[in-house]
Amino acid sequence: MTRTDTPPAQDERTQLATFLDYARDTARAKCEGISPENARRAPLPGSPLMTVAGLINHLSWVEYHWFEVVFRGGEDEGPWTEEDPDREMRIALDMPLDDVLALYAERTARYRELVASNDLDALAARPRGDGRHPDLRWIVLHLIEETARHNGHLDLIREIVDGTTGV
Repeated sequence: MTRTDTPPAQDERTQLATFLDYARDTARAKCEGISPENARRAPLPGSPLMTVAGLINHLSWVEYHWFEVVFRGGEDEGPWTEEDPDREMRIALDMPLDDVLALYAERTARYRELVASNDLDALAARPRGDGRHPDLRWIVLHLIEETARHNGHLDLIREIVDGTTGV
């Protein structure tokens, strides 16, 4: 996998898409070479669901939520419930990491096409909690931030569970 944060063109869409792909590729790179056991290890006592597999599954479902549910207005078929709001992280513990990564790759490919084929000023079908409808630009920026933040978590978890750094 070749990661780059250097866009091939200077227009806004290309820059945003490049940074989102860079963050996604970084998350995937942080999984390279991890054992199945370590992918499920939660080394932080206060965060029992914060695992490599759980975070990748979370990122996959976050993209689903923002693009399918909020932007497109589709039904929310996510695994979370009121009783178990972090269920996407919990169910990843019972899935092979390769399956979690494959789902993430499938979704990111689909959403890459969505971003490429919609105007950045297009408003989401559903409002946020404040009643305002974000535009696609805001959603992409939010996903860059969310993915980058969780890449930091993946850094820490990976170093704790098997000593891998610098990915």
